[in-house]
Amino acid sequence: MKPIFKSILAAATIAMMASSAYAANSLEDLLEEVKKNRVSEARINKDREAEFQSARADKQALLKKAQDTLKAEKSRGDRLTKQFADNETRLAEKEIELDQATGTLGEMFGVVRQASAEAYGQISTSIVSAEFPGRGEFLKRMSEESKGLPNIQELEDLWFALQTEMTESGQVSRFRTQVISLDGGSLEQEVVRVGTFNLVGEQGYLIYDDKDEIVQPLGRQPDGYLVDSAQEVRSATSGLIPFYADPSSGALLGLLKEKATMMERYHAGGVVGYVITVMLAIGLLIGLYKILTLTLIAGKMRSQLKNPGNPSSSNPLGRILTVYKDNKNVDAENLELKLDEAILRELPSIESGINIIKIFAAIAPLLGLLGTVLGMIATFQQITLFGTGDPKLMAGSISMALVTTAQGIIAALPLLLMHSIVAGRSKSIVHILDEQTAGIIAAHAETEKA
Repeated sequence: MKPIFKSILAAATIAMMASSAYAANSLEDLLEEVKKNRVSEARINKDREAEFQSARADKQALLKKAQDTLKAEKSRGDRLTKQFADNETRLAEKEIELDQATGTLGEMFGVVRQASAEAYGQISTSIVSAEFPGRGEFLKRMSEESKGLPNIQELEDLWFALQTEMTESGQVSRFRTQVISLDGGSLEQEVVRVGTFNLVGEQGYLIYDDKDEIVQPLGRQPDGYLVDSAQEVRSATSGLIPFYADPSSGALLGLLKEKATMMERYHAGGVVGYVITVMLAIGLLIGLYKILTLTLIAGKMRSQLKNPGNPSSSNPLGRILTVYKDNKNVDAENLELKLDEAILRELPSIESGINIIKIFAAIAPLLGLLGTVLGMIATFQQITLFGTGDPKLMAGSISMALVTTAQGIIAALPLLLMHSIVAGRSKSIVHILDEQTAGIIAAHAETEKA
């Protein structure tokens, strides 16, 4: 061990000498430096040992303090447990004393709470609360939160709330309030309340949202005559005004949001419905055009009948008279053929378009039947995919089936009427031409015999 110790000492000495090569000039200086370092290290170790001893004492103190706190909390817990048990006993005794003290008043308390609950359910949803907001808070507190017997003031407030609702249910009242528009804005306006049935504002019928306690217009107003009667009530100052009231306080009016308008029903017909509409429009335009042109032709022919000696080329009768004028010298047979030829030349312009109207009138119901078939096919496809649990899934296809049938019939009726009118006018014109032609031939034949 000694050689090893000497080697270590020699290595340490060499290392210290190397580290102090620039600080020490002799072995004596190096020895002094080693002594100083040794003393410094001993002092540091002593300080560290003292610090550890102090920390150990502190930890012991903290441990003792925690043990004392635990003991105190256990004692407090036992005390609180005993106090809780005593309180439960006293509470049961007090409840018995309360029942004995209230006596028959306990039954009155139950009746008051029940009446308050029923009144709260009615008043909180009543449109009268739109004019008198906050009426339901007292009733809610009486029915849910009150634990003691009601006093005289609370009983009077309950009676006053019930009496107010009964009185206002038979009155027409005007008041100003904030009305929430459909776009989210708010505007103060005058509102007319008709009993407990309806609210009427500038937009028409209004509804009262009892959850948020706000007044807002219907998402979709009813038919125009209903809204007009409501506006008459709003603008009237006295007298008896007929009014369409909703006895369900807005529930029936709310169902109007689901009611389809005429335009929505029309679009339910889909492509088939649009085709029927185009055919109806084209047929009516052709019919109107033919009525106009045939009316003008008939007017010119009547003028021509007053002046047969001066034929005009602007009307069919004038052109036929021109043919007669140019062929007065031929025999009756040839004249008849030439006049028949002239009438045949006039027929296409007179009867053009009439058959198109007739064809459209025949095709429109067939297209409606086609839409019905397509709608039923779509309905059965939806039943196959989704079943019959939700009828709304099939409503669109059924609407198409029914609407296209109605559209086809609706289109056929005016087209048939238009065809009848146009065909009648064209026949009357052709009849005049035939009549005049027969007269001309007869007169010409008599002239030849003479």
